[in-house]
Amino acid sequence: MQVRDVMTQRTDYLNADATIREVALRMRDTNSGFEPLVDGDRIVGTLTDRDVAARGMGGDKGPDHKASSIATHEVLYTYEDKDVIDALKNMQEQHVQRLVVLNNATDKRFSGVVTMGDIANHCDDDETARQIVNCSKNYH
Repeated sequence: MQVRDVMTQRTDYLNADATIREVALRMRDTNSGFEPLVDGDRIVGTLTDRDVAARGMGGDKGPDHKASSIATHEVLYTYEDKDVIDALKNMQEQHVQRLVVLNNATDKRFSGVVTMGDIANHCDDDETARQIVNCSKNYH
C-alpha cells in the first residue's frame, strides 16, 4: 500500500505571514490539528495544535503574532509513491505522528498529509499493524 492510498489530500494551506489566530481558526474550521505554512510554493514550516497551545498561548506569543514564530521549520515529509511501512518507519525515527506528503522527488509539490491514524484506518495486515504499534510506542 502506498502513501497516496491512505493520505489526506490537502490543497489548501496558510501563508507564512498568517497569525496564530488564523491558524487556530483554520484548525477549528477544518477539524485538523496540523497546518503547513508556505512562502510562495515552498512549505517553510508546520504547526500542530500542540504548538499553538504550548509555544503560542503557553509562551510569550499572543494570537496576533506571526504563526511562523512558533512553527517547526524543519519540514518532515514523504512522497506519495512511498510504501506506508516506509512512512511509518520515518515517523518512528522522527518521533512524530504525521508527515507532509509531496507529489514526487522531482516536483516536490505539496499534495497532502499522512498520519498514523490514516494508515491505521486502512490497515489490513499484521506487518502494518506491528509497525503502527512500534511507531506509537516511540512517539513523545
